[in-house]
Amino acid sequence: MKDHRSLYEINVQDRSKFRYFMGLIVRWKQNLKYERARKIARKRGADIGEGVIMSIEFAKLANRNLTIGNHTSIQTNKIDLRSPVTIGSHVIIGSGVEIITTSHQIDSPDWEHKHYGIQIDDYVWIATNALVLPSCRSVAYGAVIGAGSVVVKNVEAMAVMSGNPAQIIKYRKQVHADLIVESLLGGDYMMYKKVRKKSN
Repeated sequence: MKDHRSLYEINVQDRSKFRYFMGLIVRWKQNLKYERARKIARKRGADIGEGVIMSIEFAKLANRNLTIGNHTSIQTNKIDLRSPVTIGSHVIIGSGVEIITTSHQIDSPDWEHKHYGIQIDDYVWIATNALVLPSCRSVAYGAVIGAGSVVVKNVEAMAVMSGNPAQIIKYRKQVHADLIVESLLGGDYMMYKKVRKKSN
């Protein structure tokens, strides 16, 4: 009979008690750090969902322009929050990613700021060292931006982008619906306990 559990469920539920408790201790420590980061970001005016993973450094840069859904992992501090940034749920933003949301009025003698902002939908993955320029204002549902890519325009749903400038190389067949995103950086303390409890 086929096992219909996700890989995450199998990994957690089939562990010995010893391995489970060792994993719990490690995740508890990480959870304290990530919970502190979420509190800092919220205190600074950001709207942060549950299970969001971010560094303390990024949390200290947060402001009311930042909105993040649930179970999203942000591994970079280089997100420009001078304009509104809305990031959905189950999003993965890798290390070294830079997202620029604000430019300048190049034809103005005062060179004022020109605010754009960006909407990043659910299940998007922006891989390591990608650069997203202000001319991109939307990364649609399930899109993937390859490592080192330079994004200069809006990204279609489920599109896989690569290059400089980034172009569509194919379309994704499905999103990472079974992945516990916060587990990527050991921030899955609550989910780890919940999934284990289901097996008892």
